[in-house]
Amino acid sequence: MERIPVLKMGRCLLVTIQLDMQDQTAILLQDDLAVKIASSGATGVLIDISALEIVDSFIGRMLASISGIAAVLGATTVVVGMQPAVAITLVELGLSLEGVRTALNVERGMALLRHAGGGDLEFGA
Repeated sequence: MERIPVLKMGRCLLVTIQLDMQDQTAILLQDDLAVKIASSGATGVLIDISALEIVDSFIGRMLASISGIAAVLGATTVVVGMQPAVAITLVELGLSLEGVRTALNVERGMALLRHAGGGDLEFGA
């Protein structure tokens, strides 16, 4: 089973999903992120889903679950790069992704994380 890399950038974690997510991959990502947030003390998580053309209800729920787990561990999550078709599908499925912050792109997502962290987030080495 292929794992999705989780990169550390300052006090934030960056996840770029470059493959179609299978259910097991999403579960592994959830577990990996929880461990990485706890071990690194990250205060922000940015998940780039711009490469995903299809998101089913399970993956949508997993994104909401990841955001909830991160919040309990003291980190803010922002999902960026959602394709219009994905947004339409999620709404049609009745998944509002409650509690999940979104932004159009990585730059706006990073700005949202900085704002959510009260300006104390550091990006970079």
